[in-house]
Amino acid sequence: MKDMFRILFVCHGNICRSPMAEFVMKTMVEKAGLAANFHIESAATSTEEIGNPVYPPARRKLAEHGIGCAGKTARQLTRRDYGRFDLLIGMDRANLWNMRRLCGGDPDEKIHLLLDYANRPGQEVADPWYTGDFDATWRDVWDGCSGLLASVRDRLR
Repeated sequence: MKDMFRILFVCHGNICRSPMAEFVMKTMVEKAGLAANFHIESAATSTEEIGNPVYPPARRKLAEHGIGCAGKTARQLTRRDYGRFDLLIGMDRANLWNMRRLCGGDPDEKIHLLLDYANRPGQEVADPWYTGDFDATWRDVWDGCSGLLASVRDRLR
């Protein structure tokens, strides 16, 4: 049995989708009584939003579901993160490409799309920065994190 499972969620700016996934997943593992078995963070592939807080509409969408994200600020993915995390979960194919570039490849096959865990292989999490549809993003993140938790839970046994 693995003691600690480390997950890094990644999107372009680390102010919408990946922090939503980070805090949804943290809430799910807490409610499942597994918080001690997980370390969960999020990061960006770009430098555009480094140091900025979670985008207000994303923060409001989390708050609608009783989930807080206080203190979270955007940071960029580093090559070192590849060794620190068991899974690096991207929101779209552009994220995956940039994650592999920043990490120097994916020799251990740790880099995956979130919706692959929701039985929606190859589909991308809706980007609310462009769509403005935080409800669709919420559903995608919830579905992906639910499937991811089920998958990882099996590895913890």
